[in-house]
Amino acid sequence: MIRNIIFDWSGTLVDDLPAVWKATNYVLVQAQRAEMSLEQFRAEFCLPFTIFYDRHVPHVPLPQLETWFHSRFKQVQDSVCELPHARDFLEFCRARNLRTFLLSTVHQDHFAVQTAITGFDKYLDKPYISVWDKRKKIHEILEENRLQPEETLFIGDMQHDIETARHGGVHSCAVLTGYNTLSQLRAAEPEVIVEHLRELREMLEQNQLDLRPRLKQFEESHPPIVTVGALIANDAGEVLMIRTHKWSDLWGIPGGKIKWGEASVEALRREIKEETNLEIGDIQFALAQDCIHSKEFYRDAHFVLLNYTCKSAGTAKVALNDEAREFRWVTRAKALEMPVNQPTRKLLLAVAGGHDGKGREVKGHQQEKATHV
Repeated sequence: MIRNIIFDWSGTLVDDLPAVWKATNYVLVQAQRAEMSLEQFRAEFCLPFTIFYDRHVPHVPLPQLETWFHSRFKQVQDSVCELPHARDFLEFCRARNLRTFLLSTVHQDHFAVQTAITGFDKYLDKPYISVWDKRKKIHEILEENRLQPEETLFIGDMQHDIETARHGGVHSCAVLTGYNTLSQLRAAEPEVIVEHLRELREMLEQNQLDLRPRLKQFEESHPPIVTVGALIANDAGEVLMIRTHKWSDLWGIPGGKIKWGEASVEALRREIKEETNLEIGDIQFALAQDCIHSKEFYRDAHFVLLNYTCKSAGTAKVALNDEAREFRWVTRAKALEMPVNQPTRKLLLAVAGGHDGKGREVKGHQQEKATHV
């Protein structure tokens, strides 16, 4: 049973990625190095951050790097905000009498500013901040607060957080709301990976504060999930592709789970509206797919996918919710050239009649088509 939770700060409770990215680019420019795109930064950045500095600006003394970074971060940290579901999870911890701690590299000055805005410090028994290497601090936290490792969970968004949990002999949970990608987090081998803190809360509630249920109990309480999704076309004949953390940063289509008592088409309209802000019309059923134990999805799951085609209706513009990272309107041929998840690729091929959008037959399509209902 989990009785104690140690949180990371950045990317776990608050979203400071844009600000840290901008401040780091300022450092690189001052050091006469090229700026990084956000994707490049997420792929390159690591903790302890001295490793990142040694790799990219080894010729500049650390005190100078830190001066540049903090001076710029102060100017851009007004973009820092609490992550969705973070407050609810902290309140859940208080309601369940879980002890809560913070272990973070965040500078004390920035932490003071951000807690003044979020008020998250009132939910923490004790913060441990300005820690460069969390692995060197985890045992001190356990001993100082008399925490039993088997009752303690460390939640973070980076490989270093998972390594820290393993170093301290405590349970580990990775969240997809921060810096590292799904593939990076999987490489660190956390005990569980969740999309966000709401999912972790639901997991702990279902398992009576255990991190994992027994296998039989899991199978009995997790029947296949029926979802709807659509390939949406605009007036120009382009289709909407979106990219999400939970599908390994691959491109796909918008959609989601059907609620109890909800017709599939109504679920489709609701999910599309929630995820993209679009109203849809001319809805046509395309195919059904089984998606079982997909390695592309962030957790083990069994989905039954009901796929549709439709057209965007009205004049509303795409506005993504917090589930997706970016979108593009592209031709079907271009979509097939993008790194799309396998269920979306099957849908695109089925809509194209077994061709790649340029008239070329795709080998293996008939075999895949036989699995569609």
